[in-house]
Amino acid sequence: MERIQTELVVVGAGPGGYTAAFYAADRGKQVVLVEREPRLGGVCLNRGCIPSEALLHAAHTISLTRESAHRGITFTAPQLDLGKLRAWKESILQRLGNGVSQLAQKRNVRVLTGRGYFEDSHTLRVETERGQQFVQFQTAIVATGSQPAMPKVFDLGNPRIMTSTDALEVEEVPGRLLVIGGGYIGMELGTVYATLGSEVIVVEALDAILTGADPDLGRPVAARARQNFKEIRVKAKVSSMATKGAQIKVAIEHQGQRIEELYDRVLVAVGRVPLGEDLGIENTRVTCDEKGFIVVDENQKTEDPAIYAIGDIAGGVLLAHKASREARIAVEAVLGENETMPEFVIPAVVFTDPELAWCGLTEAEAQQKGIPVEVAKFPWAASGRALTFDRPDGMTKLIVDPETKRVLGVGIVGHGAGELIAEGVLAIEMGATARDLALAVHPHPTLSETLMECAEVFYGHSTHTLARRAPDPLRSSTS
Repeated sequence: MERIQTELVVVGAGPGGYTAAFYAADRGKQVVLVEREPRLGGVCLNRGCIPSEALLHAAHTISLTRESAHRGITFTAPQLDLGKLRAWKESILQRLGNGVSQLAQKRNVRVLTGRGYFEDSHTLRVETERGQQFVQFQTAIVATGSQPAMPKVFDLGNPRIMTSTDALEVEEVPGRLLVIGGGYIGMELGTVYATLGSEVIVVEALDAILTGADPDLGRPVAARARQNFKEIRVKAKVSSMATKGAQIKVAIEHQGQRIEELYDRVLVAVGRVPLGEDLGIENTRVTCDEKGFIVVDENQKTEDPAIYAIGDIAGGVLLAHKASREARIAVEAVLGENETMPEFVIPAVVFTDPELAWCGLTEAEAQQKGIPVEVAKFPWAASGRALTFDRPDGMTKLIVDPETKRVLGVGIVGHGAGELIAEGVLAIEMGATARDLALAVHPHPTLSETLMECAEVFYGHSTHTLARRAPDPLRSSTS
């Protein structure tokens, strides 16, 4: 039994955990990083956004071959080798995981592979293959993440009922796939399987898919999905499931009727839950809310002065880049900095077809909170670059303060929206006005121009579309 003394222990090596460990090491802290999986990177790298984006890229490539005929380019039908597809995806994960491990080594961050368990507020027991190791620490950062939710009614012990983790393995392309949940996970993975050849039916209990997104931006996504999927059923509920031979028998309540159908596989994508079980939290002063998320303050400190929590386990929006930012906040707090941490802008991206991205205040949130705003929209049908991609179904949208003209929110739907949204984040963080965006020269022809032209729409004189308001000179003395 080995006892390790360290200044900081980080439990969980996902984007939040390894960012915290590396930043702390860069700032001179002695750090131990504990991860239960053999490969560093956490859910995002191994079972989340990275493998999902790899598969979505493959799906996009297939879609391009199918849609090129009207451009005068004809391909033979794509031949799918699932073994090679999985191997290619795995090579990406291996490369990234090796990179994280090498960076840990170069920073002298000690990595322990095993499950961490808090014995008390300054002792972590790590169950490794070689036995127990005990880490005595001054401060701990918990970054254990989350896992897919699997309601008991759906948990039949049948491997044909999949979580997102299972679906990313792409063991087969089922003939009929039911996706339970029309959020971003269900829609992204539904897109992958529909493109690979599955007949996909999506069931969503609410009255629309992607309900967290701006309706203006969600409509092009829904329209495209209805072309690619067999069916999307909203206001629908799965009441029961049962194994029937090599298929799953599903009962669905929809439009006042009970429908019983057979599916080859079912993907349950109804959200995620915190990974906090068997962690020994009860042996510390750390508290959790009713859903199991660790309660933290604005500097990620828990009720226990020696323990911080970041990322999915700390609740809020469950996004890797949020976890990475919280990692820096927590480390700086450990170092005695950031007594009061200001709010920061968290962008959201849904990698559907088309992509959907937003940051800051949405129009719906403004209405709910009674915040007066003005809205400007630029349709991508007026974008030369969007037309060269053959994807004019996009839109750029600005939410602007009517008095100060500051940009409060940005929404984008269309090809590459996830790459474009960073300009919106920077604009909001820097307190930029719509005039700042309008006067910033953007290269032509690019999709980035849509942000500039959307700001021009706000002032009533966009070059490539007719504005609906009287022009307001950009070079006026006021903002």
